[in-house]
Amino acid sequence: MALNKNALIRYKTIDKCLQNNYLKWTLDDLIEACSNALYEYEGRQINVSKRTVQLDIQMMRSDKLGYNAPIEVYDRKYYKYQEENYTITDIPITENDMNVLSETVEMLKQFKDFSLFSELGGIIQRLEDKVYTEKTHQSSIIHLDKNESLKGLQYLDSLYQAIIKKLVLKITYQSFKARKASIITLHPFILKEFNNRWFLIGKTSSQKPIITLALDRIIELDYDSSISYLDENFSGDEYYKNTIGVTVLNEEQLQDVLLKVDKDNAPYVITKPFHHSQEIIEENDDGSIIIKLYVHLNLELERLILGFCNTIEVLQPRRLRKRVQKKLEKATSLYKK
Repeated sequence: MALNKNALIRYKTIDKCLQNNYLKWTLDDLIEACSNALYEYEGRQINVSKRTVQLDIQMMRSDKLGYNAPIEVYDRKYYKYQEENYTITDIPITENDMNVLSETVEMLKQFKDFSLFSELGGIIQRLEDKVYTEKTHQSSIIHLDKNESLKGLQYLDSLYQAIIKKLVLKITYQSFKARKASIITLHPFILKEFNNRWFLIGKTSSQKPIITLALDRIIELDYDSSISYLDENFSGDEYYKNTIGVTVLNEEQLQDVLLKVDKDNAPYVITKPFHHSQEIIEENDDGSIIIKLYVHLNLELERLILGFCNTIEVLQPRRLRKRVQKKLEKATSLYKK
């Protein structure tokens, strides 16, 4: 059940009031306490109605939030906890809660390379300790791919901070094709993850095109404070909207792609589309389908198609069909030796 922040503030306020056994709490007292608490947190006057607090008490009494608060009315006027030391902040965690928390911890730990994780780190560690003291160790139910030995991950947070703080970078970089490293002055825009690899996207100057650098090819990272940051309001969603992967090509390479998928693989392609532009344009009697994509004809697209081997046929465009055909022929020749 989704809860808004104001409701949680009211629950905590009512709980705090009812823990104080030295005072008698009427409904009006609880309404006033909730109104004051919301004013303190929100900085503005919020009128809490009698009906709202009555529903809050009803919710706290129920098991919908796991509280089952023993709130009773005495003298037909005053509210209190039947159990003297009761508080909603000390509710035992259910087994289902423990499982959810365990998997949440594991997923959050995937982002340990960022400094924002370090800010959460203490909380996550305490949460993890709590989980493990409440239950026996067991292997994670949710498994996320992450290559811990991948080079360049140590730069993730520095690059993230540079983007946030709009700092110009001096990167010593050597691509796989380069014979030696070079120094690139870069205005970083975004970090992008694809296929378990991280990439940095930015510009060397306002006149130059956007470039993509793989983090595993970065040798050294420094800053250049002598240059003003180029702030172009870059949108990653807009930049990659017609691209599978990270390689954005020119307009000539942006085309309609028609693919024929056999009946065995059609369900997989339908339920997990290759791209948001994917649409089914034909369903054949043999169970196969023809889909259309509007994407750049880049290497990532070819690799995606080749991954399906003989179960997908490129119908259009002709040049993509030829390129895939040549690679399949070359692959076949390797097994004829």
